[in-house]
Formats: sequence, structure tokens, C-alpha cells
Amino acid sequence: MSYAETALDQLEKGQLEAFKKQYALSLRHDDDDTLFSLGEELYSLGFLNQSRRIYEKLLKKYPDEDELRTNLADIAIDEDKNDEALDYLNQVKPDSPAYVESLMVAADLYQTQELFEVSEQKLLTAKKLAPDEPVITFALAELYFTMREFRKAIPLYLDLITAGTTEMSRVNLVERLGVAYANAGRFEQAIGYLKQIHPGDMTPDVKFETAFTYLQLKERPTAIRLFEELKDSDAHYTSLYPYLGQALEAENRLPEALKALQEGLGVDQYNEKLWLQAAHVATRLDDEALAEKYLTHGHQLDSDDLSAVIQLSNLYVKQERWQENVDLVQPYVKSDDADPQLYWNLAISAEHQEDFAAARKYYDAAQPFFMDQADFLKPAIYFYREEGASDQVIKLLHAYLQVVPDDDEMALLLEGYED
Repeated sequence: MSYAETALDQLEKGQLEAFKKQYALSLRHDDDDTLFSLGEELYSLGFLNQSRRIYEKLLKKYPDEDELRTNLADIAIDEDKNDEALDYLNQVKPDSPAYVESLMVAADLYQTQELFEVSEQKLLTAKKLAPDEPVITFALAELYFTMREFRKAIPLYLDLITAGTTEMSRVNLVERLGVAYANAGRFEQAIGYLKQIHPGDMTPDVKFETAFTYLQLKERPTAIRLFEELKDSDAHYTSLYPYLGQALEAENRLPEALKALQEGLGVDQYNEKLWLQAAHVATRLDDEALAEKYLTHGHQLDSDDLSAVIQLSNLYVKQERWQENVDLVQPYVKSDDADPQLYWNLAISAEHQEDFAAARKYYDAAQPFFMDQADFLKPAIYFYREEGASDQVIKLLHAYLQVVPDDDEMALLLEGYED
């Protein structure tokens, strides 16, 4: 038995002192092939220092063996010594047998630095040089997956699976392909692959993607079941709650939807979207006090989120809380790109407060956006009639009768103006 084999045996037994002794003897006495194999084994076990010493010793003896440089570059990357890694890789020339491997290692380095385009170019060069090498295809697919370039990743995963490779580097490629299809919006194809995964083998992320895919396919009972299973196994998987609430609401299971969203708020209280979603469901349950509480909280978390402002403003208008609506909304209509719903709500509030100049201003601002909505047009017609704005009344009456052609009262009113 070689010193290297004895060293690994001692390491397996947890005898670290004995391992160190045998490792030192291996460095001095074992042949070079045995040492190289020991370096690979130790690297795979995470003993970077010991592996590096072996490769450095061999590189001094064999300066033309570029595989040793790529191995040393790998170790340097693991140790966050990026400049050292690049130095090793730059020494590997295009005519070297290790050049493709050096491109792979360089791609890994640039990916850790989030220089994804540089990493992509390295891998594309490697694939051009070795088009049939599955490790390169896998690395490129994984890079695109990380970059969320799912449409580029899909054919690469498909090539590997078609060739009979369903797992690589402990990655389930069927799983990856299903998730990639789901994220690319190709839900029918996604579910075909995701259904092949045994439930016990699903990671939380894959279970989430599977549930999400069923939701997009409107197979809501299955989506609800999977989201609830994920919640039971990992209540802190916060991404599930909005979609579970959405699925339950779509099934008209409103109390359950509200409960799910409240559970989500219990683990993610700083998610303003959850507060607004819960407020929406509370509104559908006619619990306006709870809806206002949730909307106010969501608005406080993110005062720039106009959806919270609009929903809260709509509630104030419904409850005829005119001044509260004005106080809430006015700061958001000072810019030219304010949401037109806010103009409409301010117009109603100002009209009821008998501030007719302000009401006219906001009706004018809202009008271009709601010429096809009868519930805006009809009160606006009466407002402009009171203002004596005949041209506006006629224009709005024509628009209104396009939407509600059988409203005899409005038709007679228009006739009166046009006679």
C-alpha cells in the first residue's frame, strides 16, 4: 500500500495526526502519478492546502503540464484568490491540451464575479472547440439558468437528456428543464417534466415551481395542495403565500385566502404586496375596517407604491371621507404622470366639498382616460352641465351613448343640447 493510500485510509478513520504523517511521507516517497491522484482526492474532500502543495511540487517538475495549472487555478478560486487563478489560467495557451479545461475554469471564475457575459464567451469558445463534451453543455446551460436566460438554457438541457444524461454534478436535469420551461412561460412543457419528479425528491424550490406552473395552467386545486404542502414543510418559504392566496381567491375560498395571506404576513411582515393583497381579499369579504388597516400598513411600508394609494383612496371615496382622500392623494398628483384614478377620486372629493374649480381641474385631467367608462362619464356629464360647459357635455354624452346606447334619459339629454 502506498503512503497516499495509507494517508487516505487514516483520513477516512478521522485520524488527522496519522494522516498528516502519511501525507508528508507520500510527498517525499510516492511516485508522481500516485501523488497526482492523491491531490485530486484531497481536493474533492476539501483539503485545499494539501492538494495545492502536491500540484505545486508536480508543476516544478513538469512545467509543461497545464492541467496542473488549471487545478491550481480551481483551488485559488475556492480560496477567493482570483488574481492568482487568472495568473495560472493565462499561462495556458490555445495549443495546450488543457486549454478547453482552462476556459471552463475561467468561466467559473468570471461567474463567481458575476461577469456573466465574459463567462458565456469562455464557455462558447470551449463548446466550439469541443462541441460534443457534455460537461461544457451542462456548464453553459447552468450559466444561462443562473442568468435567467431560460430560453437559451432549455435546448442545452434537452440535448443532455436526449443523449441519456439525466443527472450531472448532482443536478437533476429533468428538474432543471421543467423549471426552465416554467420560467420561460411554457407551462404545458414544464409540467410534463415536473410531473416526472418523485414528490420525495422535490426540493422546496422545485415544489414551488411545480405549484406555480399548475396555477398558471388554472389547475388550481393541485396548485393549492402543493403550495400547502410546501407551507407545512417550510413555513418560512415566503414566496408561496401570495400565490396560495391568489389560488384560493380564484376558487372563491375567500376566508381561506385571507388566512393564508395573514400567515404569510406572520413570516414576512415587511412585504407591502402581501398587505395589499390581504386588503383586497378583506374588501371582498366586506371587512372595510380590516382592509383599511392593511392598506394603511402597506402604504407606510412603501409610500411610493401607488397601488396602495389608489386602493386606500377608493376606500375613502366609497366611505365619503372627502378630506382624508384629498390629504392622501394630493401629494401624488403634482407630477404630470400621476395615475388617472387619483384625478377621478380628487374630482369626486372636490365636487362634494363644493370646491368646483378644483373639481373641474381634476375632471379635465381624468377625462381622457375614462371616455369608455359609464360610471365616470355619467357623473361627469352632470358636473359639466352644472358648470355650463355645453361642449364638454355634448362630447361626453356621445361617448357615454357609445358605451350605453339604450339609456333613453341620456339620449334625450343629448337631443336637447343638439336641437
